[in-house]
Amino acid sequence: METDMPATFDTTSLIRPALVLIDWQNGFDDEEFWGGNRNNPQANQNAAKLLDHWRSNDLPIAHVVHHSLNPKSPLRREKQTGQIQKALTPRKGEPVFHKRENGAFVGTDMDGYFRRLNTNRLVMSGLTTNHCVGTSVRMANNRGYNVHLVGDACATFDRTGPDGTHYPAQLIHDMALSDVHGEFCQVIGITDIIA
Repeated sequence: METDMPATFDTTSLIRPALVLIDWQNGFDDEEFWGGNRNNPQANQNAAKLLDHWRSNDLPIAHVVHHSLNPKSPLRREKQTGQIQKALTPRKGEPVFHKRENGAFVGTDMDGYFRRLNTNRLVMSGLTTNHCVGTSVRMANNRGYNVHLVGDACATFDRTGPDGTHYPAQLIHDMALSDVHGEFCQVIGITDIIA
């Protein structure tokens, strides 16, 4: 495993880093639909702190939402559960990228948006750590972005393996962060950005 990313988050080296908020939608409040027992109850508040920090420093922000084609999904565009959570509602001028796949760069112009801003550094937060967040981190890195993932501003749910083994959300979350850290991104905490 090789990486040329810095080991710490240094705000002086980040030239207009963009914040990417992934799938902070009301539908994730339905824990049972997603597997139950969501970890990291502070993730939403931490994401809101990041958003406030980016706004107060006039830095670029991108919101990403997943609009499922599955008629049973709570993440349908036409449902209230498919909308962004109130505390993270985009303001005028903050772009919202609508996706149907797990990766935030698939079927969206997010890459073009960041290229036009001349931004190659991304700070990411979202739901769920092991699905859309991890996929988006990998895709961003593969496109040449320097990515910092705020681990305590992400969360996931319990999972059941193909053999029926139950895996708790915290384990899934920790493994997902371990899988990307040092190779696709640097995993940091909210206090590495906001004192």
